[in-house]
Amino acid sequence: MAARSAPNCHLRLEWVYGYRGHQCRNNLYYTAAKEIVYFVAGVGVVYSPREHRQKFYRGHSDDIISLALHPERVLVATGQVGKEPYICVWDSYTVQTISVLKDVHTHGIACLAFDLDGQRLVSVGLDSKNAVCVWDWKRGKMLSMAPGHTDRIFDISWDLYQPNKLVSCGVKHIKFWSLCGNALTPKRGVFGKTGDLQTILCLACARDELTYSGALNGDIYVWKGINLIRTIQGAHTAGIFSMNACEEGFATGGRDGCIRLWDLTFKPITVIDLRETDQGYKGLSVRSVCWRGDHILVGTQDSEIFEIVVHERNKPFLIMQGHCEGELWALAIHPTKPLAVTGSDDRSVRIWSLVDHALIARCNMEEPIRCAAVNVDGIHLALGMKDGSFTVLRVRDMTEVVHIKDRKEAIHELKYSPDGTYLAVGCNDSSVDIYGVAQRYKKLGECVGSLSFITHLDWSSDSRYLQTNDGNGKRLFYRMPGGKEVTNEEIKGVHWASWTCVSGLEVNGIWPKYSDINDINSVDGNYIGQVLVTADDYGIIKLFRYPCLRKGAKFKKYIGHSAHVTNVRWSHDYQWVISIGGADHSVFQWKFIPERKLKDALHIAPQESLADSNSDESDSDLSDVPELDSEIEQETQLTYRRQVYKEDLPQLKEQYKEKQKSGTSKRRERAPGNSIRLHFVHGYRGYDCRSNLFYTQTGEIVYHVAAVGVIYNRQQNTQRFYLGHDDDILCLAIHPLKDYVATGQVGRDPSIHIWDTETIKPLSVLKGCHQYGVCAVDFSADGKRLASVGIDDSHTVVLWDWKKGEKLSVARGSKDKIFVVKMNPYVPDKLITAGIKHVKFWRRAGGGLIGRKGYVGTLGKNDTMMCAVYGWTEEMAFSGTSTGDVCIWRDVFLVKTVKAHDGPVFSMHALEKGFVTGGKDGVVALWDDSFERCLKTYAIKRAALAPGSKGLLLEDNPSIRAISLGHGHILVGTKNGEILEVDKSGPITLLVQGHMEGEVWGLATHPYLPICATVSDDKTLRIWDLSPSHCMLAVRKLKKGGRCCCFSPDGKALAVGLNDGSFLMANADTLEDLVSFHHRKDIISDIRFSPGSGKYLAVASHDSFIDIYNVMSSKRVGICKGATSYITHVDWDIRGKLLQVNTGAKEQLFFEAPRGKKQTIPSVEVEKICWASWTSVLGLCCEGIWPVIGEVTDITASCLTSDKMILATGDDLGFVKLFRYPAKGKFGKFKRYVAHSTHVTNVRWTYDDSMLVTLGGADMSLMVWTNEIEGYREKRPCDSEESDTDSEEDGGYDSDVTRENEISYTIRALSTNIRPMFGVKPHLQQKEPSVDERPPVSRAPPRPEKLQTNNVGKKKRPIEDLVLELVFGYRGRDCRNNVHYLNDGDDIIYHTASVGILHNVATGTQSFYQEHNDDILCLTVNQHPKFINIVATGQVGDLADMSATAPSIHIWDAVNKQTLSILRCYHSKGVCSVSFSATGKLLLSVGLDPEHTVTIWRWQEGTKIASRAGHNQRIFVAEFRPDSDSQFVSVGVKHVKFWTLAGRALLSKKGLLSTVEDARTQTMLAVAFGANNLTFTGAVSGDVCVWRDHVLCRIVARAHNGPVFAMYTTLRDGLVVTGGKERPSKEGGAVKLWDQELRRCRAFRLETGQVTDCVRSVCRGKGKILVGTRNAEIIEVGEKNAACNILVNGHVDGPIWGLVTHPSRDFFLSAAEDGTVRLWDIADKKMLNKVNLGHAARTVCYSPEGDMVAIGMKNGEFIILLVSSLKIWGKKRDRRCAIHDIRFSPDSRFLAVGSSENSVDFYDLTLGPTLNRISYCRDIPSFVIQMDFSADSRYLQVSTGCYKRHVYEVPSGKPVTDQAAMDRITWATWTSILGDEVTGIWSRHTEKANVNCACVSHSGISLVTGDDFGMVKLFDFPCPEKFAKHKRFLGHSPHVTNIRFTSGDRHVVSAGGDDCSLFVWKCVHMPH
Repeated sequence: MAARSAPNCHLRLEWVYGYRGHQCRNNLYYTAAKEIVYFVAGVGVVYSPREHRQKFYRGHSDDIISLALHPERVLVATGQVGKEPYICVWDSYTVQTISVLKDVHTHGIACLAFDLDGQRLVSVGLDSKNAVCVWDWKRGKMLSMAPGHTDRIFDISWDLYQPNKLVSCGVKHIKFWSLCGNALTPKRGVFGKTGDLQTILCLACARDELTYSGALNGDIYVWKGINLIRTIQGAHTAGIFSMNACEEGFATGGRDGCIRLWDLTFKPITVIDLRETDQGYKGLSVRSVCWRGDHILVGTQDSEIFEIVVHERNKPFLIMQGHCEGELWALAIHPTKPLAVTGSDDRSVRIWSLVDHALIARCNMEEPIRCAAVNVDGIHLALGMKDGSFTVLRVRDMTEVVHIKDRKEAIHELKYSPDGTYLAVGCNDSSVDIYGVAQRYKKLGECVGSLSFITHLDWSSDSRYLQTNDGNGKRLFYRMPGGKEVTNEEIKGVHWASWTCVSGLEVNGIWPKYSDINDINSVDGNYIGQVLVTADDYGIIKLFRYPCLRKGAKFKKYIGHSAHVTNVRWSHDYQWVISIGGADHSVFQWKFIPERKLKDALHIAPQESLADSNSDESDSDLSDVPELDSEIEQETQLTYRRQVYKEDLPQLKEQYKEKQKSGTSKRRERAPGNSIRLHFVHGYRGYDCRSNLFYTQTGEIVYHVAAVGVIYNRQQNTQRFYLGHDDDILCLAIHPLKDYVATGQVGRDPSIHIWDTETIKPLSVLKGCHQYGVCAVDFSADGKRLASVGIDDSHTVVLWDWKKGEKLSVARGSKDKIFVVKMNPYVPDKLITAGIKHVKFWRRAGGGLIGRKGYVGTLGKNDTMMCAVYGWTEEMAFSGTSTGDVCIWRDVFLVKTVKAHDGPVFSMHALEKGFVTGGKDGVVALWDDSFERCLKTYAIKRAALAPGSKGLLLEDNPSIRAISLGHGHILVGTKNGEILEVDKSGPITLLVQGHMEGEVWGLATHPYLPICATVSDDKTLRIWDLSPSHCMLAVRKLKKGGRCCCFSPDGKALAVGLNDGSFLMANADTLEDLVSFHHRKDIISDIRFSPGSGKYLAVASHDSFIDIYNVMSSKRVGICKGATSYITHVDWDIRGKLLQVNTGAKEQLFFEAPRGKKQTIPSVEVEKICWASWTSVLGLCCEGIWPVIGEVTDITASCLTSDKMILATGDDLGFVKLFRYPAKGKFGKFKRYVAHSTHVTNVRWTYDDSMLVTLGGADMSLMVWTNEIEGYREKRPCDSEESDTDSEEDGGYDSDVTRENEISYTIRALSTNIRPMFGVKPHLQQKEPSVDERPPVSRAPPRPEKLQTNNVGKKKRPIEDLVLELVFGYRGRDCRNNVHYLNDGDDIIYHTASVGILHNVATGTQSFYQEHNDDILCLTVNQHPKFINIVATGQVGDLADMSATAPSIHIWDAVNKQTLSILRCYHSKGVCSVSFSATGKLLLSVGLDPEHTVTIWRWQEGTKIASRAGHNQRIFVAEFRPDSDSQFVSVGVKHVKFWTLAGRALLSKKGLLSTVEDARTQTMLAVAFGANNLTFTGAVSGDVCVWRDHVLCRIVARAHNGPVFAMYTTLRDGLVVTGGKERPSKEGGAVKLWDQELRRCRAFRLETGQVTDCVRSVCRGKGKILVGTRNAEIIEVGEKNAACNILVNGHVDGPIWGLVTHPSRDFFLSAAEDGTVRLWDIADKKMLNKVNLGHAARTVCYSPEGDMVAIGMKNGEFIILLVSSLKIWGKKRDRRCAIHDIRFSPDSRFLAVGSSENSVDFYDLTLGPTLNRISYCRDIPSFVIQMDFSADSRYLQVSTGCYKRHVYEVPSGKPVTDQAAMDRITWATWTSILGDEVTGIWSRHTEKANVNCACVSHSGISLVTGDDFGMVKLFDFPCPEKFAKHKRFLGHSPHVTNIRFTSGDRHVVSAGGDDCSLFVWKCVHMPH
C-alpha cells in the first residue's frame, strides 16, 4: 500500500561538476554581478567565484546548446534541443523565467543573440533550412523568420552600429541580413580574390560596416559591407572558435589553445598560450572566451573553465573541471568520507570532494574506464576497463596495486564484498569473476549462469551470496566465493548489503505497469530513509519508497541531466545523491531532504519549470483518490469530438462536387421566398457546463444553449440571440463591465467569440490555438485579456489580447480535464486552472506560461476541483472540490479546507464582502469573506417558488451549476436546464427551462392552439406555450424515455411512444393516462392519428412494424409488414386510407389502412395523392433536400406547411433549411439557419404555419422560429445563409476574364527556356585546341580585330554600369487598378515587369522602384494624408516559405524610392490584390494560392493581423471601404463577399441575391463604394450590382457592353468611375463617370483607334480621368472636353522578338507578336510611330545607312520598308516558318534571312524589289537564332538551336570549317550567344534556361546579354573563360528576348518576352 503514494522526502540540486565545451561555442560570460554564467546538460548555471556557490536555472526540458547574454548582462537567453525546442529568457540573479519563446523551431536552437538595446532576440534553428528567427522576446512574439542557409550556421550577431542589420556565418558562407517589415533578406558575403571560400566559425561587428570573422584555417577575415577587404593571416594556427567584443577590443580563442587580445582596430595586443601554462596540456582547445576588464574567462573543449588575470597571464586559475569526450559510466562512493569517484571514457579517474565541491585528485589511465568500486576500508579503488581488464589503485596516492586482464569484453560492474575479502567483477561476456583481495587478487571462482552481459551486482551482508542482473533482465543468485548458482528458495531471508539491482521483488514498483522496457540504468536503495533513487535513459532521477513491490509505484522526479543518466549512488552518510550523465559528462550532486525536515522547508515548494519537475505522473500521488462524483464522471467522459466539423464542409462539398459534376445540369428551383427568424429558445446548457450565466449591465440575463448565445429580458420575457457560432457553445464569461461576453465552442479549430450584448455584434474572434473545443474562458480584471482552455489532450491554456486577437502566451495545461480558468484580478499576468486532481497557479513568461502545482502538504489530498475564485489579495485563492470542500490557498500552498456542500461544489463567486457557492445538493450558500461562517443558505425547492412564477420545477434540490449575483437577486442555473432567480428574501422565480440530459426526439404541435408537446429520453412529457408567455404549461414524468408524440385531430388526446416498445394515450390537458399498450420490444419511433375524426392510430417501431389501432375500441386492427429496417417517419393521406412510411434503409413504402397491406405506387402517382401531413424525407418530391455531401449527413426530419409551399428540414449537422415544395431535382436551393449544434431531430410547423418548432437532439433545446412571408419582411439583415451550391451560370464568357483567371505565374528562378534548344550547353562542351596556338614570340602578323570598331580614334572606355533610364510598357493585360495619380496629378505611378514606375506627365521622365525580385502583379496608393506618396506593390512568388523567393508585398515611398516595409506572405504563387485601409495603417492582400487567402497586415510593424481562405476560385480584387479599418469587400469568380475584421478574425458574409428578381451569382471583376454602406460591383456581363450591407438592392443593367474591369471611388466627391470592354460608338464609351448612387452617367470615348477598347484601370484626379488599357496604353481623359492624351504606349502582346537600333540616331525599332513594328525615340521618351502588319513580327533590321527597314514575320514572309515614306519597297515569302533573324550586309548589297526551317537565304538587293533568292546556306543542323556579317561582307556567322555556331561564305553559302580561317575574320557586329569568344556568358544555373541574346558594344570591349531568368548582364568582350565575371541588372520578367547597344554606346535597349516591355539603360563609362 505504501508504494501507492510518492515518498515525502525531496532532492535539491546542490552542485554540478562540468561545463559543456563540446559542440558548443560562445557559451560562457560574466554577468553584471561578476558571476559566471554557462550551462551543462539541461541546466543553466550561475557560479559565483567569490562565494563558491552555484545557482541553477532549470526551465529547460532537454540539453541546452546555445546561450546569449543581454546587453545589460543580467538576463540570459538559452536555447535547447528537442522535437519542439524552446528558448528561455531568464534572470541570472533570481534564476526565474522571464519569457519563453516557442512553437517555431524544430530539432534545436543553434545560436542566439540580443540586439543593441536588448529588445529583440535572434535565434537560429537546427532544422534542415537552419531557420533564422527574430523575436520580440518580452512579448514572446516572432517578428520575422527566413530560411538561414542550406548548411549549418555557427554564429549570428546583430550589427550594433546599424539598426535592423544582422550577420550570420557558418559552413562555407557568411551572410549579411537586413530586416524590413517582416522580411529578413540575406546577401551573401563575397570572398572574391582576397580570401578562400571557407567555413566561418565566429564573428563580431564593428563600426563603419566592418565585420570581423574567424575562419576555419585560423585566419581572421575582415569584411566591409558584404565584401571581404583583408585577412589577418595566421591569427591562430587552427580554427577560431570564439570571438568576443568588449570596450577595449576583441578576444579570440581557437583550437590551438591560444587566446589573443586585439584592440578596437584589430591590431594585436597580446597572446596567451594556455598549453604552455602550468594547468595546460597538449591538445587544449578553446571553445569560448569572454573578456571583461582585466579578467578573461576561457571555456575549453575538455569541460574546463579557466579565469585569467591579464597581468599574470601565465597563471590561469582553473575554476571548473569536468570529464570530457566519450561516455561517463563509472561512479563509486567512498565508504567513510564524503568523496565520490568517477571514471570515464576519457581515461581519467577523478575524486571529488562533496563538501568542498572541488576536484581533489585526478589520474589518467591507459584505457577507458567503465566502472569503479572502493573497498570497505577505503584503501583500494578498483576500476573496470572497456578492454576487459581491471586495475586496483591505492586511493591515497593513486599508485597501481595490480592490473589484471582475464576477459576480452568491457567490465561493466564490479563490487567489493561487505567484509572486504572479495572483489566481484562483472563482464559484458556474461560472466562474473570472484577475486580474493588479500591473495593479491587471485581468481577464486566464476559465476556463469547468465546468457547476457552483466549489468548490476549486489553482495549479501554476510558476503556469502551474490545477486546479479543481466541485459535480459534476469536476476540470478550465486554462492560465494565459488560461484555456484543457487535457487530463489535458498536465499529467502538473505539480507543484502546494498541494493543496486533493477529487477527484484523489492523494486518492482520502479517499472511502469504495462511495459517491458529496460530503460532504467541504475538504482540505489537507502535502507535507513526507506527511499530508492533511480536513473534512466531520459535524464530523469526519481525517488520511490523502498521497498516498492507493485508495478507503477508513485514517485517524485527531477530533471537536469540530458540524455541517459548512467549511474546514481547515495553518499556514505545518505546526505547526498550523486548522479552522472553519460553524454553530458557531468556529475550532479543532490542534497537529500528527508521527511522530518520538509516541515520547515516550505521554501522548496514546487519548483518552477516548464517541464514541471514534480511531473504529472508523480503527483498523481494518490491512486486512492475517492471515486469521482457520478455527475463529474459523466462529464469527463464527454469528448465533444465530431465525425464532421462544420469548418470542413466547404472542402467536403468541393470534393463531392467534383464527383458529381454531371448531376446538377438542370436549372434548379430558386430558394423559397419565405424565411424564418429565431424567436425563442427553451433550454439552458447546465448538464456539462458551469458558471455560464450572468446579468448584463442592463439587467438582462445572458447564457447559452446549443450554438446560440441568448440574452433574455426577464421583464418582457423576450430573447435576443448571438448566432455567430456554428457548433455547441461550451463556456461563457462576462467582461468586468458586464457589457461584452466571451463564448467558446466545439470545432476542429474552435473559435472564441467576444460579442457585445447590446448590439449582438462580434468584436473579436479568436482561433488557431485550440483543438476540438474550448471548455473554459475568463476575462482579466481590466477586461483587456482573456484566458481560455481547450479540450485537446493536453488541455492547452492560452492567454489572449482579445481586442487585437493576439495570442500572448500558451502552455500545456494538464493531461486530465480542466474545468475552470480564473485570471488574477490584481496581477493580469497570473491565473489559476482547476480540474481533475489538479489545481495549478500560472504566471506569464513571454510566449509561455509557467505553472506550479498547488502544494497540498499534509492538509489534504489532491482533489478534483470544479470551480475557483480569487480572494481579496493576489495571494489568496479559493477552490471548490468534488467532495464538497472549499480549499483556501495562499500563493501555491493549501492553508485550510472548509466543508461547504454535500457533493461537489460546482460554482462559486466572489462578492464585495464574501462569497456565494452552489453545489450538487441544490443549496446556495452565502459566506463571509474568509469562509469562516456560512451566513445564509437557500434551498431550491418547489415550496419556495413565488406565486406568480411561470413554469414548474421538476424536482427539489436540483444540482446547481451556475450562480451569479446582481440587481438584488441570485441567479441560479441548474443541471436540469432551468434558470431561476432567487430573491434575497427567499422566494424563487423560474425564468427559463428546457429538457434535461438525454436526447429529445418527440415533438407534436397542437391542431388548433399555439402549443406543442415534447417527449425526451429524460423521461418527461412536457407541454409548452408558444404564444407570448413562453413557458412550460405542464410536465409529467414517465416510466421510460420517449421518442415520439402526437395530438389527436380534436386536440383532446395525446399519444406518446416510449422507448421500451409501449405507448400510451394521455389527456392533453391533465396529462393523465387514458390507456396504454405494450406490444413491441424496441423503441416506438413514430406515432400518428389518422386525419378527420382520428379513428385510427398508427404506431411505428424500431422492429420494422407499424401497428394500426382502432382508437375507440382500443384494439389492434392491422400490422404493416415488409419494411427491411426500422421505421423513421409515418404520414396518413387525407382520407385516412393510406400510410406513407420511411425506413432506416431509405425505403419509401405504402400501406393500406386499417389492415396494413403493402401497396406499390408509381412515383408519378405519389405526387397526386393528397397527404394529410408530410414528414417524409424520401421520394421524388423531396429529392432536392439531400445535400451534396449526403454521405456524411442524414436528413432526420422534414415538415411541410399546410399550404404545401415550403418544406422545412433538419439534419445531422444542426442545420434547419427551407426548400420550395416540391423539391425536385438534385441539390435544391435553400435557405439555411444555424442555431442547433448537432442533429436536429424534429421540425414541425404550427397549425397556422406562423411558427416553426425545431428540436435539437443532443443540445436538448426547443427552438421556436417565426415564419416571415415573402414581401412582409422588415428591412433587417437576415441571418440566413443562401444555398451552398452556386448557380452554374456566371453571367457570360469573356476571353480576357478567362485568360486572367487561368493564367499561371512562374517565378524567375523557375523559368525555363523560351526557345526549344537542344544539345550540350557551351560551357559544358569540350574545347578543341585552336590550330594556331602560336609560340609566344613570332613574326607572324598580329591577329585581326575580332570586331570592327567605329570609334577607333577615341581612347576606348569600358562600360562599368547600366542605369535604368526609360521603360516603354505597362502591365495591363492581366492586372487591374494599377495606375494612379500622385502629387496632385503631376505624376502617375504604374508598373511593368518587376519595376514600379513614377512617370512625370509633363516631361515624360521616369524614376523607378527596383527592389522587387520578381514580377509585380498589383499596386495601390495610400490615400491617407499622413502617408502621402506611400505605395504598396505585390509580386509573384513561389512557395510561402518566407524565403527570398516567397511572394512579398513592398511598401515604399514613391518619391525617394525608400522601402518602408517588406511583407513576406503566406500566399503561395503570388499576391494579386492590395488595398490600404481608411487610416492607412492596415493593408489587405489577396493571394493566388488555391485557397485565395485574404490577409490583413499592420504594415509598419510587418505583423500579420488576420488571414483566412477567401474563396475556392480566383478573387480578382479586394478593397477596404474608404471609411473603414475593419470592413472590406472581395470580388471574383462567382463571388462577392463582405468581410469584417474582428480582432484577429475575418468574418465574411456572402452577398445575398434573393431580394432582386432573377439575380444570379455572376463573376464580379471590380468594386467601388458609396455612402450609407452602399457597395457597387462590376460584373462580367457588363452589369453593375448595387448592394446595401450584404444584400443586393438593384442592378444597373448593361452599365457597359462588356465586362466591367475597373471601378474607382473618388474620395472627395463620391463620384464613381467605371471602365469596361466596349466597341467605341456614338453614345457609349469604355469609361464612364457616375453620380454617387450610380443612377446617371457620362461616357468618354478613348480615341485610340482600336476596334474594342478594354479598360483595365481607372483613377480620377482633378478634372482628369486616368485610364490604363489592355493594350498597354495609359491615357489621360479631360472631364470637361473629353480630350484624350496618350501618356504611355507599349506592345500589347509579347514576346518582343525584334529589336534594332538606328545606325546613327537615338532611335530604335521593336517588332512583336502583336503584329506591330514601333519606332521609339529615346531623347523625347516616346513612341514616334507604329506600323500594323497584320501578322506577328519576329525580327527587324535597319540597312547600314538607316534608309530601309527589313521585317521578318512569323509566317515566313519578310517585308522591306522605306523609312522616309513607310511604303513597302518589296516583300517575299519563300519559307513557311518563322523568320528568326534578318540582316543587311555592311556594303548594303545582300540581305540574309534566317528562319526556323534551319536555313539562311541570301537575296541580292541590287537586283531591285523582285527579291529573288540567289543562294542559301546548306547543312544547318537546327533553327537559326542570330546572324552576323563580317566587316567585309564575305562571311556570315550563324548561331543555331543546338548550341553550335557556324560560319558560311557569302553569297555562296559554303560552310567554313577551318578554325584558323575563322579566327582571322573581323565581324561587323556580334550578336551571337555562341562561340569561344563568349563561352563565359553561360552561367552555372542554366540547366533549364538559356542565354537568349547578346550584343557587343560598338567599341568592341563590352558585351551585354539577356537570359531566360530576366537578367541583363554586362561582361567584358571577349570572355572565353567559363563563368566570367559580370554585373547583373534586374527588372525584366522571365525571358529577355533581345538586346542592343545604341549608336555611340550611349544606351542599351533590352526587350522582354513575358513583360512586353522595352527597357532603356544608360551606359556609365569608366572615367579616363
